[in-house]
Amino acid sequence: MPDVLKFIDEHKKNFEGELFEWLRIPSISTDSNKKGEIKKAAGYLANQLENIGIKEVTVYETEGNPIVYAAHCEAGDDKPTVLIYGHYDVQPPDPLDLWDHAPFEPTVVDGKLYARGSADDKGQAYIHVKSVESVLKTHGELPVNVKFIFEGEEEIGSPSLVPFLKEHKDMLACDMVLISDTSMFAEDTPSITYGLRGLTYMEIEVFGPNRDLHSGVYGGAVANPANVLCEMIAKLKDENGVIQIPGFYDKVNDLTEEEREEYKKLPFDEEAYKKELGIKETFGEKGYSTLERASGRPSLDVNGIWGGYQAEGAKTVLPSKAGAKVSMRLVPDQDPKEIARLFESYIKEITPEYVTVKITEHHGGSPSLTDINFYGIQAAAQAFKEVYGKEPLFAREGGSIPIVADFQKILGVKSILMGFGLDSDAIHSPNEHFHLKDFHRGIKTSARFFEILEDFK
Repeated sequence: MPDVLKFIDEHKKNFEGELFEWLRIPSISTDSNKKGEIKKAAGYLANQLENIGIKEVTVYETEGNPIVYAAHCEAGDDKPTVLIYGHYDVQPPDPLDLWDHAPFEPTVVDGKLYARGSADDKGQAYIHVKSVESVLKTHGELPVNVKFIFEGEEEIGSPSLVPFLKEHKDMLACDMVLISDTSMFAEDTPSITYGLRGLTYMEIEVFGPNRDLHSGVYGGAVANPANVLCEMIAKLKDENGVIQIPGFYDKVNDLTEEEREEYKKLPFDEEAYKKELGIKETFGEKGYSTLERASGRPSLDVNGIWGGYQAEGAKTVLPSKAGAKVSMRLVPDQDPKEIARLFESYIKEITPEYVTVKITEHHGGSPSLTDINFYGIQAAAQAFKEVYGKEPLFAREGGSIPIVADFQKILGVKSILMGFGLDSDAIHSPNEHFHLKDFHRGIKTSARFFEILEDFK
């Protein structure tokens, strides 16, 4: 291990410079005009994998964005095989005026790297590229077999990845998947995420008259789709935060007493949480703590709402239509497709006769849980302990990585969520950032994981 640590320390600036180059590529998967940048980001990654000595590197074209696959399986069939997953696509940077620095010009301030994709997920994904390089350069060979799969569609629901997994199941065969796309529980507090919520994402459109109307001439005589939409949304949850969709909770297993005790052990400061978010009080399902509501219980939120005149000044219009996007985070045993059907049925049930409604199901994903006694997780915990100097915490996370459940279903393997970001890194928001100290500590932790994994088998 000392040789690996020394190598990583000696190459910090080189590793940072390479990451900065990757971050300068605006690989925004939601923007069809960025197809060229997507291909450029995939190509840059493939070149870096070749440069560190990976034996096999291939960029696979899909109906969507390219998938970068690489493999270095020289350790032998009797050694564990780790499939490293990450994504090189990023969220749009909007609104640009809220960024303190250009989103695609990496800027370091007080040890934090500011750039879109720095924490989600280029910075975290690149950790494993550099850790594999470090082990190769210091050991001469890897003690385990390693495969990489990086996609460019995670931010739009990974539509090409599942078909790719099914088509290349034999090529991707492994003993576990290693993912860094989650957060530590707190700064300098290493933690391993063993559970993720699933996702169902829906869109509602409410239609009224055949054109926008003058609200003075028609107001009070014709139903306003924006008003109706608000009334419908208000019926999705009650005053205690309980979701009102019939059947929504049928497959939800309540948290056990043991799980609730584990939540209490986490070093969570509710007052600091509220202060950091700029809110006076938290809100959610009655009877559960903030942490339980945010990761161990399902939720429903409006992600966007629109209708009518929204430019500067006033326009007395009764809009002809209004819409909203609604996401539901799911817990183990809830099925995203079933929840989508229940949502659609309920919306149709509460839609009044004087409007019509269109419901669209967007992307979704299943929740996941991994047994913390799995040898890969135990090796990851030991690696964290050696690098960070403290025992890692085990926690669920409220976000969704649908591919984790897909890896389980298609490849039949567990995933290790080795996150190095923080909830305060502003992913998906202006001023996204990643602590450089955790970029480098992440490389060391990943390298140590590869060195000791065989010992835990």
